[in-house]
Amino acid sequence: MTDFPFCLLPPGLALDRLLPAGNHLVLETHSTTTLAICPVCEQPSAHRHSSYCRRLADLPWQGRTVELHLRVGRFRCATASCPRRIFAEPVPAAAAPRKRRTIRLAEIQRGIALARGGEGGCRLASLPGMPVSGDTLLRLIRAVPIQEAPAPRVVGIDDWAWRRGRRYGTIIVDLERENRPVDLLPDRQAETVAAWLKAHPGVQIAVRDRAGAYAEGVRAGAPEAIQVADRWHLLRNLGDALAGILDRHHQAIGAAAKAATAVATATVAVPTVAPAEPQPPTRSQQRRLDKQAARQARFDEVAALHARGWSQSQIARSTGLDRTTIRTWLRAGRVPSWSQPAQGRAIDAHADYLRRRWSEGCTNATRLWREIRERGYAGRPKTVQEWVRHRLRLTDPTPGGPVPSTTAWKAPSSRRAAWLVVAEAGEIDDTEQKFVDALIAGSPDLAPVIALAREFRAMVRRKEAGKSDDWLTVAEATALAGFVGGLKRDLAAVRAGLSLPWSTGPVEGQISRLKTIKRTMCGRAGFDLLRHRVLEAA
Repeated sequence: MTDFPFCLLPPGLALDRLLPAGNHLVLETHSTTTLAICPVCEQPSAHRHSSYCRRLADLPWQGRTVELHLRVGRFRCATASCPRRIFAEPVPAAAAPRKRRTIRLAEIQRGIALARGGEGGCRLASLPGMPVSGDTLLRLIRAVPIQEAPAPRVVGIDDWAWRRGRRYGTIIVDLERENRPVDLLPDRQAETVAAWLKAHPGVQIAVRDRAGAYAEGVRAGAPEAIQVADRWHLLRNLGDALAGILDRHHQAIGAAAKAATAVATATVAVPTVAPAEPQPPTRSQQRRLDKQAARQARFDEVAALHARGWSQSQIARSTGLDRTTIRTWLRAGRVPSWSQPAQGRAIDAHADYLRRRWSEGCTNATRLWREIRERGYAGRPKTVQEWVRHRLRLTDPTPGGPVPSTTAWKAPSSRRAAWLVVAEAGEIDDTEQKFVDALIAGSPDLAPVIALAREFRAMVRRKEAGKSDDWLTVAEATALAGFVGGLKRDLAAVRAGLSLPWSTGPVEGQISRLKTIKRTMCGRAGFDLLRHRVLEAA
């Protein structure tokens, strides 16, 4: 037997021999305990009966797997009346009873499983020399119960999609203790939230979205708690209300977009270019046109049935469309378009410089790319080549001539227009500002609604709860009456959201983390395993 002054074995073990065998090490050890406690009568005994060998997987050494051959003793119980005559010596510092791995190895493998899951953890654990199956890793996760977190005082409540549109759960986050998740609930019913709050008394502030189920659950489970409506959701509700209003003014949106383009290009000298011959549409364009035509035909059918006096339910049963879709189409008077305006690119920040250099006679796209790269552009040369070909050569084939600085501006969708009309001056460009001005000038009935929407956005961002009553009184007489009605039904939470600093932003971050964990599980694990990984690996 060797006795090292500094031994890396678990406490209470001594090393007898070390047997290397390729990439595998065997450590023959024995227990140094001379006294054992009977598991039945709990009396100590020093009467050794015999011994046996336990084979335990242990932490690796230099990438080699290590196995402990641990010889432990069997003892005779010294109590004559004890039914357990012989018992095995426990080694709690090394391994749990009837286990094939040491405690320290099990803890590391369980940590890997919590971070990477079953199959991913299996691949990761094999690299340093701790081979284990994915199923064993999942068993290690479930073997240890989740420790209850301290009772939270301020919680954030929000839903997460187990399967979007069909099955949802609820996540509860402690907003005071490092924004850590406290629990996951299998659904988003008011009864489930109320039961959890009753089982965890002490919640004083509950931050939530505008869902009625959560409001009802908090009222039933923690009636004394202050409910706080999240400010982002308030602005999202405002955007939805504005989009619904603007959806009924699609002609005004189109006219405003044309007016914005006309104003932007009025002072630009556009060279005369021979009209290009029409090109046949590509396959993707043809598919898009076919879909638009089919959707337009469905809308014409819905409009014809509605004109004949059919109810929305009858139209839904006849056409197979959802009633919400029919209601949206009839309210807008057209088929909504989901096409989005072209987004800006990094090269657009250098558009004026490129136009100026083109007008000076520089037509080498590679040289232009080198010049704007020195000005901070990080894109590829091919991007500059395509931009020059589409933006300059097609509009001004002769360098040195005038070049239009703008192109036709596409009319935004109703939701995009709802954001533009409430945005501040520094948040949108000149063309978008001209569009907003033209929309307000061309639709006088929208002007008071847009003014109230801007006032509400400023009130939310500045947390001016004292202005809410006057705003609600004025807005109730406008097209925002439906939005105002929703605010009044949740007025106490809205006022708290406009005065307290809490929000569900940290909860959204935890939901993003939950989604990442859920996707690594490939949809094959249950709720209990997801709950372990989200709460314990936080």
